[in-house]
Amino acid sequence: MKGHQFTAKDIRQISKILEVEAIKRADCYRFVLENKEEKRKLSLEIYPDVAIGDDTGNLISIYTMNSHIQLHFCTGYVTSESLGEVVFISEHQGKLSGVIVEKGAGCSVYANVNRDILSGDFTQLAPEVMLSGIALSVAEHLIPDTE
Repeated sequence: MKGHQFTAKDIRQISKILEVEAIKRADCYRFVLENKEEKRKLSLEIYPDVAIGDDTGNLISIYTMNSHIQLHFCTGYVTSESLGEVVFISEHQGKLSGVIVEKGAGCSVYANVNRDILSGDFTQLAPEVMLSGIALSVAEHLIPDTE
């Protein structure tokens, strides 16, 4: 399993959206985001090629003051300049997991979301479920058709 192959161009695009330069380390790129007004700080690390069990692939790792979040084998990402965020997704057997990193040092996580929710009628979903479908639907075009 490899996932998306992050390139220097990808890192530049992510830097542009998050409005922070990446710090190149030996094995990863690190972005440090700070929102002093809301007293939030977040570090995003992108490991383009790392051992994960018996496999190798990419790893998205996010550190906040209260949590550590990881997304293994990211299959793609979408940037939104208007929202100031990057959506990283991983798909496995019709289930999606996604991490959204905001330039304001915010982060949201959605795990094990049914793919069908992304293209369905959001108004038919419970409000608690609707948010994951809307948030991850921007990355739907990255998911290969299985039909």
